[in-house]
Amino acid sequence: MEKKNINNVKLGKDVKIFDFVNLYGCEIGDNTKVGTFVEIQKNAFIGKNCKISSHTFICEGVHIEDNVFIGHNVTFINDKYPRSTNEDGSMQNEADWKVVETRIRKGASIGSSSTILCGITVGENAIVGAGSVVTKDVPAGNVVAGNPARAIKGN
Repeated sequence: MEKKNINNVKLGKDVKIFDFVNLYGCEIGDNTKVGTFVEIQKNAFIGKNCKISSHTFICEGVHIEDNVFIGHNVTFINDKYPRSTNEDGSMQNEADWKVVETRIRKGASIGSSSTILCGITVGENAIVGAGSVVTKDVPAGNVVAGNPARAIKGN
């Protein structure tokens, strides 16, 4: 089966998408599963063989490599200083802020209800414990948990 392009969404082969999912301008690799009530925004990339659990928000600028597990209710952030309005009171638009990218490396797992701040890299095969707030890079193979997330196994 060839990749499909529906409303600027590129879907790989055998992608499974459950009900009430909002996708636009993103790419999802082969054999990935996307659970109910997930939003994946434009310019986000999900690799092959990933599991994206329900109620997760993946914003613009998030790059998830192959074989990654994303638990329920995980939130990614792409703006370090979010504002509704500019200093003059006018509503902000895309020209008024800069997307800060986030990378989740191959084989990593992000536990349910975690928040991943922008500009972070979660290393290959790293694990983020449920409910964590990740404020800095997680080295490959490490296990982190807490608020802020701290190493509980690894460096």
